[in-house]
Amino acid sequence: MSNPPGPDETPEKTPEMTLEKTGVTIRDGAAEDAVAGVSPRWVALPESTEEVSALLRATAGHDLAVVATGGGTKLHWGLPPERCDLLIDTCCLTEPVEHTAGDLVARVPAGVTMDALAVLLADSGQELALDVPLAGATVGGTLATATAGPRRFRYGTARDLLIGITVVLADGTVARSGGRVVKNVAGYDLGKLFTGSYGTLGVITDATFRLHPLPAQRHWTAFTAPGPGEAGALVAALAASQSEPSAVEIDWPQARGPLSVSALFEGVAAEQRAEAVAVLGEPGGLPQESGGAEEPDECLIELRVPPAGLSAALTAVGEAAGRLGLRPCVRGAAASGVLSIGLPAADGLEAFVSALRADSGGRLVVLAAPEELSRRIDPWGETGALGLMRRVKERFDPGRRMSPGRFVGGI
Repeated sequence: MSNPPGPDETPEKTPEMTLEKTGVTIRDGAAEDAVAGVSPRWVALPESTEEVSALLRATAGHDLAVVATGGGTKLHWGLPPERCDLLIDTCCLTEPVEHTAGDLVARVPAGVTMDALAVLLADSGQELALDVPLAGATVGGTLATATAGPRRFRYGTARDLLIGITVVLADGTVARSGGRVVKNVAGYDLGKLFTGSYGTLGVITDATFRLHPLPAQRHWTAFTAPGPGEAGALVAALAASQSEPSAVEIDWPQARGPLSVSALFEGVAAEQRAEAVAVLGEPGGLPQESGGAEEPDECLIELRVPPAGLSAALTAVGEAAGRLGLRPCVRGAAASGVLSIGLPAADGLEAFVSALRADSGGRLVVLAAPEELSRRIDPWGETGALGLMRRVKERFDPGRRMSPGRFVGGI
């Protein structure tokens, strides 16, 4: 039996004591806080970068595993974490947004939702052109998962619009890169590393973006294509059109029958430019933007292919679905070669994923699936950059405390 500490001795602090000492609001984790089925022991609600830093210094001292979340819209994406001691909820990282309208730049805390940011910027006639399709998604979560919508064809993705970032590393170190003006490109590499890292390198606390003026007009025009070959040719013609669409979307319900191809035109005389390409195909129905509804019992797959390989990829999807008796809904930014495939959980999912990885000519990622299925399927597939990614992980998080096991290759 050990002796009680003497007057000059300090008893060893428990993780709870150390976390409470940070001054950050801490509560016990609950089932609704689960990350891909794994519930955290505690949930923290920091209100500043400094408080996030204090939390990560505390967790480093006790070798606690940390997962960060924003709106929680994508916590079920990816593999379950190997362990999750603390969930850092960035919902309170919301003030202030530093919007420099004259420079078309905004510095935004990670907990601000994309919807709220759009409303704020619209008051000045500006926007962040990412079109994130998930209601309630935050700036931090959008960057961590590299989410982008239909207009990536014209404006690019989050990596292209990001010009500065503040992150907190696993040991509590605060790192900043980039600047508040478009001309300052320093730190782009750090921003690109953290964008799409699924929280495995650290916690994003704010980001600075390049903005665009809100277009004076927007006009969708839609066409119907009888099959994948015709759809691919139509998408290519729209993408190359001098009318310069901002987005070219595809919608193929149940991966059977005709396909809808829709193009978005923006700016002055958008309607006239849309009419100029109307001769390319038969009029179709109303356009459906990518990133359709995802039910809790459904699987969500992202397939990225070279734009020139769109027809072949769509054909592979249709053939695999027909052979396995599946009826997936296929949507996406067709001109950019990014397809979203949604389908109910089914016994043929594993075979469907294998077939598309072999025959589609692209890279397939299972973003979300029921837990029993996600544990049987490698959601990320093979990647030639895995060795480099592991070295980056070792550099930024040698103790493997940040979202351990969530990313490619179990990073």
